[in-house]
Amino acid sequence: MKKHIITALAALALVAQAYSQRIAVLSDVHVTPGNANDAALREAVAEINKGDFNLVLMNGDLSNEGSDAELKNVKEILDGIRHPLYVLPGNHENNWSQSATKTFVDLWGNDRFMAVADSLVVIGINCGPYMKMGDGHIKQEDLHWLRSTLDSVATPGRRVLSVNHYPLLDDLDNCSDYLAILEEYPVIGHVNGHYHSWRQYPAGGDASGSDLPCIMVRALDMRDGTFGYSIIEVDDEWMKVYDKSVGKTRRAVFAVPARTEHAKAAFAPRPEIVAPDGYEVTKVWADSASIFTRLAVDADNIYFGNSLGHARAVDKKTGALKWSTPSGASLFSRPVALGCNVIAVPAHDCILMLDSRTGKVKRRLPSAEGPYVADGLLTDGGKAYIQGGYKRMERRRASDGAVVWVYDSLFNYCQAAPAVNDNDLIFGAWDTNLRSLDMRTGRLRWVWNNGKANNMLGPGNVVPVVTADKVFIVAPDRVMTSLDRATGRELWRDNSHRFRESLGHSEDFSRIYAKTMDGELVAVDATAPVYKELWKTDLGIGYDHAPCIVLERDGIVFAGSRRGVLTMSAADGSGLVASLPLGVSEINGIDTDPATGDIYVSLIEGTIFRISKKQ
Repeated sequence: MKKHIITALAALALVAQAYSQRIAVLSDVHVTPGNANDAALREAVAEINKGDFNLVLMNGDLSNEGSDAELKNVKEILDGIRHPLYVLPGNHENNWSQSATKTFVDLWGNDRFMAVADSLVVIGINCGPYMKMGDGHIKQEDLHWLRSTLDSVATPGRRVLSVNHYPLLDDLDNCSDYLAILEEYPVIGHVNGHYHSWRQYPAGGDASGSDLPCIMVRALDMRDGTFGYSIIEVDDEWMKVYDKSVGKTRRAVFAVPARTEHAKAAFAPRPEIVAPDGYEVTKVWADSASIFTRLAVDADNIYFGNSLGHARAVDKKTGALKWSTPSGASLFSRPVALGCNVIAVPAHDCILMLDSRTGKVKRRLPSAEGPYVADGLLTDGGKAYIQGGYKRMERRRASDGAVVWVYDSLFNYCQAAPAVNDNDLIFGAWDTNLRSLDMRTGRLRWVWNNGKANNMLGPGNVVPVVTADKVFIVAPDRVMTSLDRATGRELWRDNSHRFRESLGHSEDFSRIYAKTMDGELVAVDATAPVYKELWKTDLGIGYDHAPCIVLERDGIVFAGSRRGVLTMSAADGSGLVASLPLGVSEINGIDTDPATGDIYVSLIEGTIFRISKKQ
């Protein structure tokens, strides 16, 4: 009898083992062709191929700068995996990308996935940030896809494992929206990377009240000098997580119950938007996708591009969608209203010249190399259209988009709008350099850099402020710099605050405004020969790194945050006037209606707001 019991238990153990799922997880591999991680990833792939896995996940940060060469190299390595493979991008593919995130989708087919291994559904989505410094964010269309997909595949008897690069914490600005969807389904846990360390935590953090278990897994290379990956085993009762250094015995790290019932998170309600005296705040539009662009505004419409690659026009009076024209890939560059019923939409492989009334394509101006992600502008009395691109700055005729000149001695892409004053065109690029060109000819006048070799510390995403005799910038090196406008000679540099990429000026150009990483608005005397701080206002937003411009209008200084708060401060330094919680995601920019003076802002979560003075 005892023998039969032992045999039965052994049989049950075999059944449990047969119905368990084994997943290998690679994360944060950071491969540059020829670096140590390149060789280590090849060794990890060879070892994974010898294992028994239902599927393999590559959970973001495949590369260092998201270049096409890096992505193609790492794909060649990952293509050697013999098990079903599912790949997500990380912030290093989304924030710095030669192709404006398009190459990743071209190589792997999508930036989200759903896989089924026996009774386990594994579902992963992209989480940004998208082509500029920002927090993690789940795109609106991905939230819709997540619910729709789980409605279809999370059938009775199946359980769900959630995956993405970022933790289910405050690192994701719309974490509460993401988690609210997951809570509707039989989810056993969430797996992420990003921090190159092991950690177990509840979804939403300790204060959320949720007990949905989340596991942060190892990077390819760890501080202890090992190279490796993670192994996840899911059976009827447990989700077990192992550390697997290449060539070594696996080590148990975490074990959490594989249950599908969890306490739900309770997040604080979102605050009400209260306009200050004399102002009105109106939500003009809520998109079905995310919005990464600033806005163009003319007499009739608001123009923008979304993450699905659609250029759109919304009637600024009624909020109705006038037209939507597909471009083929996510749009990051602000459209430019050129007049004569033409709107220019810089895209991934061209500039689309659209009829502003209908959205019909009038002309398609092919890109010479790479995508357009920079903000362009109309200048020279409406005759010149200036547009930065990948390794180039262009002047085109506004009337038909024909190229007048091209400056192509750049070594990376332009991102922010240039500054034009008389015949000086001044702009930064992600090659560490700030340049001044003759706006008439495109001839280089001077070039300056901060001495840092790292591209990501240069003035690649700041709109310079140009006064009668000076140029001002801030950059990720956390310094404000003043240069001589005529020669580019350095006048002074100041690091008394943690400056970054958010800059603006007073309407009379006598003051420079900068938002710091500590959530302060600092005013600096633009006329002084040395750094001279005039005042400082605490904006009440805490840590911030959104590269949103600062704008003064009618004695109010507007600044946008990484978490959807638009602040209004007194230009005389007397303090904060209002704080408008427009949403949870980054404010892309602050733009003015040239006809009415109204302020328009777009948020990554797909909303557009107008801030206007009461009549």
